[in-house]
Amino acid sequence: MADSRTTKEIDSIEQIIEKHLPPEELSEVKRILYGKELPTIDLAQEAANLAQDGDFQLSGYSFNAAKESSRSPQIVRVGLIQNKIIKPTTDDVKDQRDALFQRIEQMIDAAALTGVNVLCLQEAWTMPFAFCTREKQPWCEFAEPADETGESTKLLSSLAKKYGMVIISPILERDESKGGVLWNTAVVISHTGNVIGKQRKNHIPRVGDFNESTYYMEGDTGHKVFATKFGRIAINICYGRHHPLNWMMFGLHGAQIVFNPSATVGGLSEPLWGIEARNAAIANTYFSCAINRVGTESFPNEFTSGDGKPSHKDFGHFYGSSYVAAPDGSRTPGLSRVKDGLLVAEMDLNLIQQVQDKWMFRMTQRLDMYKESVTEYVEDTWKESYRFKNQFVKDEMQ
Repeated sequence: MADSRTTKEIDSIEQIIEKHLPPEELSEVKRILYGKELPTIDLAQEAANLAQDGDFQLSGYSFNAAKESSRSPQIVRVGLIQNKIIKPTTDDVKDQRDALFQRIEQMIDAAALTGVNVLCLQEAWTMPFAFCTREKQPWCEFAEPADETGESTKLLSSLAKKYGMVIISPILERDESKGGVLWNTAVVISHTGNVIGKQRKNHIPRVGDFNESTYYMEGDTGHKVFATKFGRIAINICYGRHHPLNWMMFGLHGAQIVFNPSATVGGLSEPLWGIEARNAAIANTYFSCAINRVGTESFPNEFTSGDGKPSHKDFGHFYGSSYVAAPDGSRTPGLSRVKDGLLVAEMDLNLIQQVQDKWMFRMTQRLDMYKESVTEYVEDTWKESYRFKNQFVKDEMQ
């Protein structure tokens, strides 16, 4: 495994292929890699100026649908923000948080200038991803209520109301109604500035440094879908993307756009990154949005991964690469692996039904059959059931 602390990170796959391929070959490679070469969208010069001044990437792409006689286009602009932490992890908690507030406000200002309707931030955006350390202090000080009294919600509610924008804010939640326990939670803020609900992380990793059950456990909010002015949205937080049924349930509950705010490093998950959210969009016939943070975060005290290797103060490079995928299998290029960025994707929600009609995945998915099989498995009767119903093929091969 390459050590991100000594190996120079590449900016992006796109940068490499655009540098080395002639235009006609580049177009064909993008078609094969991304399903189609998506048209770019013109973004406001004021937003481009903000991105240049703030040193973050700004990209925009469009997912189009066929024109219909019976329905008008349902155009939505989605924004994804990936970013590094600003202050060292040794600084005062409030100083670290406030620096991130200032940075994100600048990027949301740019998103508003590009016409973004629904914006999602990365997992635990208000803090360093300190859960790898397993230390309780000072990291638990970043926790806040998942309601209008939370400091990050106060900031984002004002921006949501100012810009008429739905904002998804993943935070470390302090739940005073349960005695102050912690959750990994996404707060959903309406375009009016009001909090309309929250989604807690359904699946908690226990993989190497990502042993997050030291801080919080599996969420209790199920698979919520939020009806907003701009469509029905849902949030599949980080590790939940590794569980296909988690993606499926959001689709069954009617989601049109599912966001996956994440924090994941190159040595662990990058082979999975470009596949999972894209496959979810295809299998469940909705748009999916994968957001990862960026940079390497170093902590004051060493910690181990429980794998016999030396202790360390960081656990690798967050590789960014945020992207959006559509139900027809197409996807945007990813944002940079090393730089803050704002990805804007314009989508026509009519594409969802058009793909449903073409591939008929919902009609052919056989949930009744799977319900029976899963029930047998959960009730531990599957062995007996399989013995009589399926007659294992090994009997026929003797």
